[in-house]
Amino acid sequence: MNVLLTGAARRNFLVHYFRAALGPRGRVIACEANASAPALAEADERIVVPEMDHPDYFDVLHSICREKDVRLIIAANDLDLAGLARNAPRFRDVGAIPVVPSPEMVATSSDKWSTFLWLRKLGIATPETFPTLESARVALAHGELHFPLLIKPRWGTSSMGVELVHSQRELELAHEWGKIQLRRTVLAKMTQADPDRSFVFQQCVVGDEYGMDVINDFDGNYAATLARRKLSMRGGNTDRAVSVIEPRLECLGRSLGQHLRHIGSVDCDVIVGERDCYVLDINPRLGGGYPFSHMAGANLPAALLAWAEGAEPDPAWLRCQPGVQSSRYDGVMITGRATQAASDILYALESAPSRIHDAVQ
Repeated sequence: MNVLLTGAARRNFLVHYFRAALGPRGRVIACEANASAPALAEADERIVVPEMDHPDYFDVLHSICREKDVRLIIAANDLDLAGLARNAPRFRDVGAIPVVPSPEMVATSSDKWSTFLWLRKLGIATPETFPTLESARVALAHGELHFPLLIKPRWGTSSMGVELVHSQRELELAHEWGKIQLRRTVLAKMTQADPDRSFVFQQCVVGDEYGMDVINDFDGNYAATLARRKLSMRGGNTDRAVSVIEPRLECLGRSLGQHLRHIGSVDCDVIVGERDCYVLDINPRLGGGYPFSHMAGANLPAALLAWAEGAEPDPAWLRCQPGVQSSRYDGVMITGRATQAASDILYALESAPSRIHDAVQ
């Protein structure tokens, strides 16, 4: 019953949660391209793999799953979701279940313009959004859009490149500078084909911001919504939050789960205003906000493991105690020593993926 965390990086909390849920039944295997990633240091087994855009990346993951008896694949990074979704049948052939939505849903949720169109088609509230600078200019002139507004990379991650602008001049400058910035980031490949359509322009909606995990079982049936109100942000991530039980968010989560038909969890950002609940983003993975729900009593890793075994999870694992306030904090750990370089667990790029065991100690 081993679990593979891909793109583990700094998600040590996932290592801890899945290890506790597994107990003696299996191990947590973490993989990353960076041998000094903190999550690798705390996993039961760590494997250094190629970068996610390397042509052998998914072959290597497939070999790890086959040779390490992996049952669940949990993506901790947005950037390999599309490939995991495309390769899901291959992984299932060796007994591993990638906890990702369909390729079509990953593509829709990864593209903020497509997400806007999908939500509007379903009648789910979402802020008014425009796909080009010119269309935003026209909307501003006609009163369909007004300042302040948000400019966001159309294909984005971790709030990278998001700017709040209050005037036409700020809008023009933010757009120009944003295009320059994107060329220097991991998002460059996604936007190089059409840089003029690499941003969306979204109305800023006033209200309280919430994060919520919409959870479906492994048949795609809606199971639960775990919600928290964001109290502060830091570097694009929730820094402090309080767990809530909010009927409007429960209703919204149920609607999203029934339409998405995903398995596992998707992370959603929502603004609750006076009139409605507005969906800002849909991130089709176990998101960085989940720990706030875990601290309030939820145990999604245990539920995922139960579904993987064909069992029903304890209903308590899919509930939170409301009013629990939690905060992130910083820490430092040793991830290696120069004198131990020879014993590091490295992936030998020249080795065939089918012989991954020769590269893993």
